[in-house]
Amino acid sequence: MRPQKVSDIETLQGLLSVFRSKGYDGASLNELSQAAGLKKASLYHRFPGGKKDMTLAVLAFMESTLKEHVYEVLTDTKQPGQVRMTKTIENIDGLYKGGEEICMYRSLSLDTGINIFGKEIQQGIQLLLDGFIYFGKEMGMTEEMSISNAEQTFIDIQGSLVLAKSMGTTRPFKNILVQIKERYLK
Repeated sequence: MRPQKVSDIETLQGLLSVFRSKGYDGASLNELSQAAGLKKASLYHRFPGGKKDMTLAVLAFMESTLKEHVYEVLTDTKQPGQVRMTKTIENIDGLYKGGEEICMYRSLSLDTGINIFGKEIQQGIQLLLDGFIYFGKEMGMTEEMSISNAEQTFIDIQGSLVLAKSMGTTRPFKNILVQIKERYLK
């Protein structure tokens, strides 16, 4: 068997970029193939179920990224809260390329994407919420306040990404990351 010319990570990152910008319905096979760095035949070889399999793989990739870079960082009690929150904010900043990228979950929540991938979208979002809920409770917040703050954190991230993209400046995203950190470490 010949070695792969394009790694799985490179393929998933390429597919992620298209789904972020085009959503499920808007992503064409030509765009997906080009972004993944693969010919259509190779893309179908890796993803026999076509665009649906590609999307499921990207959603699994996003969930594992959130688990590693947000959830596990926030719940790692071996590190002080300040360190964990700082690292989480840095990771979120990196995940969205400093506010230049739209969230995959937002893009897939449009059109038919939510109907096909609703469960997977919910799982990924819940993982992020669970990390912030855990951290909030550890910082002395009540269960209700932890849930409320986690939901507001998600809303703030999403809203700031939309605002940053539509206004052509990453300032709203950068500002909200500072506010999120202050929310949990005040």
